[in-house]
Amino acid sequence: MRIGIFGATGVIGQRILAEAEHRGHRVTAFSRNLAKNHQQADVLDPGDAIEGLDVVVNAINSGRDPETAIENAEIFPASATALLKALERRPATRLIVIGGAGSLEISPGRHLVDSDGFAESLPGLLGVPAEYVKVVLAQREALSLYRQSDRQWTYLSPSSSLIQPGERTGRYRLGGDQLLDVTADISAEDLAVAVLDEIELPRHLQRRFTVGSAA
Repeated sequence: MRIGIFGATGVIGQRILAEAEHRGHRVTAFSRNLAKNHQQADVLDPGDAIEGLDVVVNAINSGRDPETAIENAEIFPASATALLKALERRPATRLIVIGGAGSLEISPGRHLVDSDGFAESLPGLLGVPAEYVKVVLAQREALSLYRQSDRQWTYLSPSSSLIQPGERTGRYRLGGDQLLDVTADISAEDLAVAVLDEIELPRHLQRRFTVGSAA
């Protein structure tokens, strides 16, 4: 398939790119700034860059350091709006979005981000300030925008506090809107496997799903 990836320079995006190429797909990596082997395109103004693609992957983050990430948190709902608008003229193109765990349910209708002391737990959990909750809330806002759309979107929220490079086992646990009870974080490599499995065999059109470590 013809796959385009926004955020292809990030930890997750790089692994999705590698996994897609390993499986023989034709992949275009998009960057706002012209980079080696990347096509210049802005996720906030995708325009004709996504023309002819079968699947668009939105794996962007809001910044590598916490302060930048907090400042740029609005990129998540803004990119959702821009991509959904661009896909209005391309109804056959599918969109796969990589989000966070904060909007997963810990009980019916209650999200992880709404749990007592969530923001205060972030310094110890992720090594980021409590204000980072702004990023989590922005990701949840983006999910709400996707859910209001009739485009062919899929939203993936890993049941992990932190996604890091690791081993590619090819195994993972699959779930829906509820946070999985896992004992270890899924590696970026296995998350990429889950993304490509969904691309090749769509099971969650217009739905959110979660994956977790099989360990």
